[in-house]
Amino acid sequence: MRHLTIADGAREMGLDPRALPIRRGHFGGEPWTEDMRHQIEGALAIQAYDNHGLSEVIGPGVSGECPERPGMHIQEDHFLVEYLDPDTLEPVPEEGELVITPLTREAMPRLRYRSRDIARLYREPCPCGRTTIRMGRIKGRTDDMLIIRGVNVFPSQIEEALLRVEGTTPHYLIEVSRPGTLDEPHVKVEMHSEIFSDRMDRLQTLCERISREIQSVTGIRAHGDLVEPRSLERFTAKTKRVLDRRELG
Repeated sequence: MRHLTIADGAREMGLDPRALPIRRGHFGGEPWTEDMRHQIEGALAIQAYDNHGLSEVIGPGVSGECPERPGMHIQEDHFLVEYLDPDTLEPVPEEGELVITPLTREAMPRLRYRSRDIARLYREPCPCGRTTIRMGRIKGRTDDMLIIRGVNVFPSQIEEALLRVEGTTPHYLIEVSRPGTLDEPHVKVEMHSEIFSDRMDRLQTLCERISREIQSVTGIRAHGDLVEPRSLERFTAKTKRVLDRRELG
């Protein structure tokens, strides 16, 4: 993830990541959890703020958190924002797909651009005093949501579960197959180098813990498969989290 890249790079150069002259950071590009925020702040000794934007609309800056951090303030003087049901495209009052119309974009105007991002909308005034509409953290995307045995599952939920398990990293890959009539989800997870060993009993216990936490968060039972540190592919843009091998017709 983003903070690990900064922290690991600093360590490789013999620097203490917490000693870097950074006090605040705005993070976006991928959905993240509150646990991930705490890890970023702990690793870098900074205050981490959520930021949302789309390169198709304007890039970073559609919305961002204030110091109170009760959701991201949408810049309503530049964007008309709607929340729609992704299936019916009808308006929904609180949570749905974020649809954006830029009001000040000139060279390439867009009307009602579907972001595919799912989030919650807040209309009440913020404790900071601003009255603009706020959006919650991105829960997931309509185009990476998985339906596994009838349950809607987002990669961000898997990340939330993994952050509860000491010894794992936020690098993972969800693989879903259907060898028979039922879906078989597996989650490949990179382990920390500190626990990488040949003690099979310890690794088996960790796999079982991963499966329990995933079931606790998502409601589905998935196999946890530990892999070596830095063995999963890294991506320069959007990280690929899902490999769906099912033949869905």
